[in-house]
Amino acid sequence: MTSRSRIVLFVLAAGLAAGLALAKPGEYEPLTVKVEPRKLAAHTWFVQGSSGLVSTSNNGFNSNAGFVVTDDGVVVFDALGTPALGNELLAQIRKITDKPVRRVIVSHYHSDHFYGVQAFKEAGAEIWANRLVRDYLTTDAPARRLEERRQSLAPWVNETSGVIAPDRYLDGEVDFKLGGMTFRIFPVGPAHTPEDLMMLVEEDGVLFAGDLMFAGRVPFVGDADSKGWLAAIEGLIRRDPKILVGGHGPSSTDAATDLKMTRDYLVYLRAQMGRAVDEMIVFEEAYKRVDWSRFEHLPAFKAANRINAYNTFILMEKEALAGK
Repeated sequence: MTSRSRIVLFVLAAGLAAGLALAKPGEYEPLTVKVEPRKLAAHTWFVQGSSGLVSTSNNGFNSNAGFVVTDDGVVVFDALGTPALGNELLAQIRKITDKPVRRVIVSHYHSDHFYGVQAFKEAGAEIWANRLVRDYLTTDAPARRLEERRQSLAPWVNETSGVIAPDRYLDGEVDFKLGGMTFRIFPVGPAHTPEDLMMLVEEDGVLFAGDLMFAGRVPFVGDADSKGWLAAIEGLIRRDPKILVGGHGPSSTDAATDLKMTRDYLVYLRAQMGRAVDEMIVFEEAYKRVDWSRFEHLPAFKAANRINAYNTFILMEKEALAGK
């Protein structure tokens, strides 16, 4: 590790510690939205966020999370997008069981999926994530996103909110048993993010796929590796899970059908932006000439599509230069 990397890690650790020191356990802004668990199988539940982008009107509740109740404790997958939402998810779990939450598995470190871990950490849960999250935490991106969320999602993200680093970094596939249940965690990135994780609850046949699936809305592409994402979707379809839960939208009992929109959107983006790159057309012109009617009726289209297209345009330029 270089001297600069050590300095960055030290500054990051100090910042995280400061954020946690500011937090006051049990004190969270009241929510104006409901977080209602839905039972998927004998031991497995999930909560479904709203279909749009993060906003004050939905209190930041636009993503999904799930949990599994075993004889020896609870395993949670993702923790929602604010500490207040994480605290409410914990309260809902406690209405169902008095078993402690043992660990939280985070699909990836986008704020709408992991800011709620603060409440679970305060309650004694262990946080697990992909080892590649460590790389993300050495950049200035976490601090920039936190500051943005303190502005856009106040008061549910505020000065008492902090970026919580994982307690355990996972390297490769990890299986564990708890309370008679078998959990299989496996990496699928680079796809939506480099650090994407999925979790299979074997006895219940439920697969939590994180943001590999956006059901019923336009995906957030960001700086995703869309080629890797499409490959991961094909692998997910081959697994043919009994029940599939994506990062956004309703659960599915037909993975091939319900992954189709996410897959088709990514294929279309790559085809249209790839053609523009091949023809050396500037992005503005390329975007205007594309027929978006197939997707423009979907939630989040107006907010996300142009950004998705631009980032895909840049990606296709990079792929062309690399000869991929």
